[in-house]
Formats: sequence, C-alpha cells, structure tokens
Amino acid sequence: MFVLVEMVDTVRIPPWQFERKLNDSIAEELNKKLANKLEDAYVFPGDGASHTKVHFRYVVFHPFLDEILIGKIKGCSPEGVHVSLGFFDDILIPPESLQQPAKFDEAEQVWVWEYETEEGAHDLYMDTGEEIRFRVVDESFVDTSPTGPSSAEATSSSEELPKKEAPYTLVGSISEPGLGLLSWWTSS
Repeated sequence: MFVLVEMVDTVRIPPWQFERKLNDSIAEELNKKLANKLEDAYVFPGDGASHTKVHFRYVVFHPFLDEILIGKIKGCSPEGVHVSLGFFDDILIPPESLQQPAKFDEAEQVWVWEYETEEGAHDLYMDTGEEIRFRVVDESFVDTSPTGPSSAEATSSSEELPKKEAPYTLVGSISEPGLGLLSWWTSS
C-alpha cells in the first residue's frame, strides 16, 4: 500500500534562516520528508539564499490494483459510495461495483443492498461512518498543474471558479463475497 521513493532536489534556504542549522531549515522546507544526504550549499549572484542539493526518501501512498483495503464511508451520492482512509479521501465505489441488487435511497442519502435469504429480503444500509472493506479496481492520475487563463476566462472574471479535480483517485468494488460493510460479515 505504501512505496518508498528516493528523490533528489535542490532546496532554497532564504537568508533570514541562516541563523538556524542547515538540516533544520532543509527539513522544514521538505515538509516532514526525511533528508538522508546533503551536498555542498551554494549562494548564487543576485540571490542571497543558500541552494543545497538534497537526497531524501519518503513514503508515498500507492495501493496495488486488486489490493483489499478497509476504510470508512464518508458519504453516499447517486454517483456511488465515497470512502475515506483517514489520510486519503478520494475513493469512490460506483453503483455498478456494489453488492447487487443495490438501490440509492434518496430520502436517507444512502445506498442499500437488498439482500435475499430464505426468510425474506433484508435491506442492508451503507451508513456514513461505517467501516467498509473494498477491493481497489482502478486508479486515476490527473495533472492538476496550473495553466494560464484561457481567452474566455480573461474576458469574464465574474464566472464561477472551475471545480477542483483530485490529482489522484481510486475506484473500489465491493461486488464479491466478504467485501462491503464489516458488520455484514460478522457472526453474532
């Protein structure tokens, strides 16, 4: 679920941070990333800042396809069940990937699995905050780098801002036995 990545970057330390230790300043600039190796620092003409090449490692969340994860339901919508892992919220289980037959209850704003047994039908609700076990079936990377304004945007500044898109999203599935709310599969 997590991958160790090695990076090399040149970190700029402004002159007003020269009073501090170089490692402390770089650690702050790398925003909690582990610095492993520092090279010499340079000061360039016209820029009083220190520029230091840093080799560091950090842990990246990147689950494998078909990996099974447990999260909590953040909410439901007609688009599907939105899941959070606590540190990552951009997970969607679309309607076609739910246990079937499933329906969306507009009044309650939840998805319902219409589970059939010999005793009859049971409605199993997917309530917000419930723990859910799901399989990762797809991932999507979107370049969210800023771009210059288009000519239409430049002429009209009163338009609404475009909806922000998540740079990394996961698509999950619970359409197999043992997947879905943990409370569905506990024996009592």
